[in-house]
Amino acid sequence: MTQGTGWPLPLPCRRSLELPWVSKPEFRFCCWRGVLAQVFSDSCFFSPGVPWPAAHVGQEVFAVFLSLFLGPPPACIRPTTAPGCLPKLIPALYFSIPMAEGGPMAHGGGDDSLEETPRKKKKFRRDQNPEDGECKKLQNELKAALEASSRKLLQFLPEHRLPETRNGIEYLKNRLMGLKPDILLDPIHIGLFGSTGAGKSTLLNAIIDKKFFLPVSGSAACTSCVVQINTSRGKQHEAKIHLLTDEEWKEELKGLVELMDPDEDSEDDHERSEAALKISAIYGEEAEMKSYEELCGMKPAVSIPPSRCILLKETTANDLSDKMGPYIRSQSSPKPENSKEEDITRLWPLIKNVEVTVPDSQMIPEGVIFVDIPGTGDFNAKRDEMWKENINKCSIIWVVNSFERILGGKTHEMLLKEGMKAFQSGMCRDIALVVTKSDELDPEEYKKEKNRDHINKHDAILERNETVKQEKSQMMKKTLMKKLPSDSEVVCKPDLVYTVSAREYWQGNTLSKEETEVPKLREHIRRFYTEQKRNKLLNYTTEAMVIFSLIWTLPSNNHAQSQLAKKNYLKDFITQKIADLENDIQKCFAPIEQPLREGVDEAKKSYNKTISSLLKRSHGHQGYHRTLKAVCLKKGAYASRTFLRIDINDALAQPIYRKIDPSFGEVFRIQMSTRSTLKICLDAFKNAVQQKLQEVGMQLVADSKQLHFLKQETDFIVAEAEKFILQRKAEIYQSLAASIQNDLLLCYEEAAMVRGLQAFQRMKTILSTGVTREVERGMFERAEESMKGHLQDMQKQIPRKLEEDFSSALSLVFCPWDQLDGKLPDLQREFFTISNIHKALQSAKVA
Repeated sequence: MTQGTGWPLPLPCRRSLELPWVSKPEFRFCCWRGVLAQVFSDSCFFSPGVPWPAAHVGQEVFAVFLSLFLGPPPACIRPTTAPGCLPKLIPALYFSIPMAEGGPMAHGGGDDSLEETPRKKKKFRRDQNPEDGECKKLQNELKAALEASSRKLLQFLPEHRLPETRNGIEYLKNRLMGLKPDILLDPIHIGLFGSTGAGKSTLLNAIIDKKFFLPVSGSAACTSCVVQINTSRGKQHEAKIHLLTDEEWKEELKGLVELMDPDEDSEDDHERSEAALKISAIYGEEAEMKSYEELCGMKPAVSIPPSRCILLKETTANDLSDKMGPYIRSQSSPKPENSKEEDITRLWPLIKNVEVTVPDSQMIPEGVIFVDIPGTGDFNAKRDEMWKENINKCSIIWVVNSFERILGGKTHEMLLKEGMKAFQSGMCRDIALVVTKSDELDPEEYKKEKNRDHINKHDAILERNETVKQEKSQMMKKTLMKKLPSDSEVVCKPDLVYTVSAREYWQGNTLSKEETEVPKLREHIRRFYTEQKRNKLLNYTTEAMVIFSLIWTLPSNNHAQSQLAKKNYLKDFITQKIADLENDIQKCFAPIEQPLREGVDEAKKSYNKTISSLLKRSHGHQGYHRTLKAVCLKKGAYASRTFLRIDINDALAQPIYRKIDPSFGEVFRIQMSTRSTLKICLDAFKNAVQQKLQEVGMQLVADSKQLHFLKQETDFIVAEAEKFILQRKAEIYQSLAASIQNDLLLCYEEAAMVRGLQAFQRMKTILSTGVTREVERGMFERAEESMKGHLQDMQKQIPRKLEEDFSSALSLVFCPWDQLDGKLPDLQREFFTISNIHKALQSAKVA
């Protein structure tokens, strides 16, 4: 056994046994763990030159001797069979000592249990980050101080009747309440994005260290809906299964009935089969033959909870896994009658998404939410909308695919492009390709392929993985650079590709845990989490400090006319700078216009080829006519399990997107980073205002704390403008496809209504002629004008928002003390608390 990391203790003597704390489980645990770790490795009892079997007999005797003093070992030190052991003699005395991840026991795993035996005391959780506890403590103190301050200001508000005074107090209260210091609970979404069967659930099980928690299968896709996993402070394992509302289901049902209509192509196909399964699951056998009106009048054959939410709670992960599995598992065929899962699985067409909460974990920082996202979307409009929302709200996206698929297909490249849209239209800051099943390799084939006679499986796997990393990293960089500027942070980051093996993480036959790269992914999450949370808490505390500083200066605001003059002087200056900013924003958006025009020209040249490639399928794709009907029923966008995601609107807009992506990325960058041209405009405005405050502020403002407050409020107001931009960015980017979809709605409706002989051919004709007709009527030009209109709206809305926010801030700073009736609530205790928190956070940052 290798050198342990345990805590070496001397043999307990009889005098120590007389102490009451010796009988405590915590003490026995530490003694067993520490002494065994020391003795079984480099113990002073045995010479390093003594052969293992001989030394081990001595260790057996010592273990028996130790048990006489301490009693049997705690349950969390579990039996094992180590090389050289004699399990038949004393089987209960061979123990595996739990180690921290990456420690001596990291190689292999061999434990097929779902979760480790829980320990009673948090201080024994070796992987817990001590910074999390300190950060949480400071957060709670800040939250209590801010809530107390807001409450005092709210109670003080009725004493003032003047509108300007009330507005000033209201502004202070709202600013303090708006800080929301629950930063550890603010979610950080990590999306696992990939096609069915890629191993997302298996990877997620390894990340959270629960082997069979989410359903997995070695031969088929398992996860049928979006699944979110997060941690909480509670002790229960919980799952919320959200169902479609009655209106959402009826909307889907109408489309399912349309797919069941007979036409000239009578052979069975996937879309028709799945539609039949969904209808019969809810309404019973042969219900798929009924009309939409008849189905709406029928009572469902399955019990549907009125709340449209099913709550599952269990004390162990095993029990929750067993109960929620049938809800999450993909249903490709009906269950046998009277089976245990029959009633549950009949609900599968109604399941919208699943939220899973597990107790606070040493593997997952609190506030991290993993989202298992199906790779192509969904037939149901609400589920498909949630699919898009989940991608756009993720800070990190992992595109997951197996080794076999990335080496033999292009699906992962399509998924990467889909995931990369989140940079332009979502909140994504980081993306990576996670290649699963990295241990799958035939050593003999590899030797022959590489002409290597002497290489073992372990080295071959690592060598092959490194080669794939380099190849796919180059591919990702090229793809990213088509969407983003070449110096973007994500393009330059070192780890764009991870090669992961969940099987080896659990079994450890060939690779160590570190070599499976599961711990590497965890460490990346923790670094991202810690940096973001601590910086946000420090920013909140700094803002609170300056707000309190302003409150102390308000009593010095005498002479109402003087205060009004100061306010108007700065207001006029800021108003002029806001007008200059509006012109700068217009210039900032100008570089998008030329690529936008060029993209429209490209789209007009290539639309025939685009629509033909979508409508024509080679032999062997029987049943595509129903898929095409589903596309029309879903307004041009449909997620097919056979043909993946088909989006006519987006496909027609792609030539425009390809042209504008670099310029669009340059304007907005990744989350308005420092090199974004739009952020440069906002920063220039902010610097001009703050410089003016510095130049003339001391002449106008009696107290430097007022000046400090105005400078900080300028930072805050500009930051709020940036948040507004990010919220609108997705709408602007998606306006091209949305405009095209709107122009083709009548065309889709007409094609979806086609029945009878030659229905498939007539649908294709309607779509082809309809697209041509709309192009001739200016469809792409209207899409261009739509994006321009959204950009112009933003150009006007940003200055309007800045004017409103600066007006409120100036009214507060220059509010005369006599309007406050010469009194304010006593906030000295709260200020002292926040000051101490600020010092602690600054010290930690320096350290």
